[in-house]
Amino acid sequence: MSRRVRGFTIAIVLFAALVPAVPAEAEAVAGRPAKPLPLERLFDNRAVSDDSRPAAADLDGLGASLSAGDLAAAGWTPGRALTVQGARLTWPDRQPGEPDNVRADGQSVRVRGRGDALAFLVTGTGGGEPGGAGSVSYSNGTRSSYVLTAPDWRTGPLATKAVALPHVNTPGGRLTERARLYVVTVPLAAGRTVASVRLPRAPGLHVFALAVRASGAGWTGSWAAATSGYPAVGPWHDRTLRLVVHTSTGGPRVRLRFDNTFAAAPVRIGGATVAVQAAGAAALDAPVPVSFRGASGAEIPAGAQAFSDPLSFAVPEDTNLLVSFHLPDAVTAAPVHRVAVQRSYLSAPGDHTADGSATAFTTTLTSWPLLTGVDVGGGPGAVVVIGDSITDGTMSTRDANRRWPDVLADRLREQDQVPRYGVLNLGISGNRVVTDGYPGDGVSTDTGGVSAPHRFDRDVLAQTSARTAIVFEGVNDVRWGTTARQVIAGLREIAARGHARGLRVLVATVVPCEGEARCTPAVDAERVAVNEFIRATDAFDGVLDFDAVVRDPARPARMLPVYDSGDHLHPGDAGLAALARSVDLRLL
Repeated sequence: MSRRVRGFTIAIVLFAALVPAVPAEAEAVAGRPAKPLPLERLFDNRAVSDDSRPAAADLDGLGASLSAGDLAAAGWTPGRALTVQGARLTWPDRQPGEPDNVRADGQSVRVRGRGDALAFLVTGTGGGEPGGAGSVSYSNGTRSSYVLTAPDWRTGPLATKAVALPHVNTPGGRLTERARLYVVTVPLAAGRTVASVRLPRAPGLHVFALAVRASGAGWTGSWAAATSGYPAVGPWHDRTLRLVVHTSTGGPRVRLRFDNTFAAAPVRIGGATVAVQAAGAAALDAPVPVSFRGASGAEIPAGAQAFSDPLSFAVPEDTNLLVSFHLPDAVTAAPVHRVAVQRSYLSAPGDHTADGSATAFTTTLTSWPLLTGVDVGGGPGAVVVIGDSITDGTMSTRDANRRWPDVLADRLREQDQVPRYGVLNLGISGNRVVTDGYPGDGVSTDTGGVSAPHRFDRDVLAQTSARTAIVFEGVNDVRWGTTARQVIAGLREIAARGHARGLRVLVATVVPCEGEARCTPAVDAERVAVNEFIRATDAFDGVLDFDAVVRDPARPARMLPVYDSGDHLHPGDAGLAALARSVDLRLL
């Protein structure tokens, strides 16, 4: 099912209880063998055309198709493996004009693997959101059901697409219009091995690839950042970026994650290293190279990501790492996390990933481009915080790691009552529950990110070893005219989607901001209404009453001065620490 909230659509994935498998003959569809077949043997539609022969394909039944040239320019070439939302999917190994996708009609697809989700590379035709119920069969004879919907390839939200192509091919010529492809995931039964997947009966739902997403077993997320936009940069050509990131938990192995989110073209990483920071851009010991599927570097297609290979490297907890990577080609725009509250570094020309000294790193950066995750071996899993500038650490002390999730990580390390989870900060300054700041496509000066629901799958559900999610958003919505009713609807959707994936989901009340220009009495009334819902609802697994922690008892619409950074909207270091100290760790 889906629900529309203030101009965007959120697909809700339903996960039914396991039921005994039925005999294969009872599963047969008239005229179709019951035996599961590889997806490529079921291809019955031609979606991709050569630009010189557009009539050779017909994705939508009206003669329109995807451009093979545009796909190649994005790095989506025939037979290429693409990692999106942690799932490794293969773009069909077909030439333009050949069958390259399945129109979902109850086909039984042979799929193998064990993980936390089943990922579909899909798009919809017909102008709506085609979808329906399917099922997953497991090797132990059990089965689960799911609901899958696909946004339309020409009108669906750009904020949630995997890739957008700049043209649509038609028999009458090429149209300058965005064509969208999506990756949608549905939950799998924990610990079960998938044997086959029954597709929905859903006219207009086109499936190009599907795969089981590995659960991340054996890894814990230690640091993460959300891509907040796709601004112009540099340009960087033959430069090395040395990013400073702070671990929450440690481990004996490390792997890095790079995301080319929102991009229209591939980006190439020539090489990368990891080291413990000594000071500034200087490493404590010689930086250690990482590899990517055995190679020293990686090309990341538009909208995709790359994980480095596991590396034996002792990652200390509560420590700054230097992650260095060389960009050999010209990069004029890049996915970034804009507000790092941390100085990182850009080198003079050349590959300086192996440099232990800071000499070559002559420019300071205040954002985190491309790098989105650091995982460590072992550990109990991670708490993922999705929020806005208060979570991002705006107005906290730079280079000091005093964001409230950092302080929460300190508390977890210092106790033995609950597991010492990693803490992943997916806050974005300017982010909202209802409205996209950054539109989700193209180069933009707005780095407020897509809305929390639009980024929830990528920034929460796909995080390594996520166990609990904390949602702390809403003040930007009400400050910019969104009603409490709309914010509440968005929060409900987030809770439902988290629970469908087996996450524990907590919610925090919205803190006061009287004195900031937009925080009028009318805005405060909407904020109070959101908080009344939060305190009363059973939609979440627990409430963090941050409003009660920092508000002035004598004037509840404002923060206590001791916690106010001075702008009346963001808590300072003391206020952020108070938020973290108020968290009942048993709720995690």
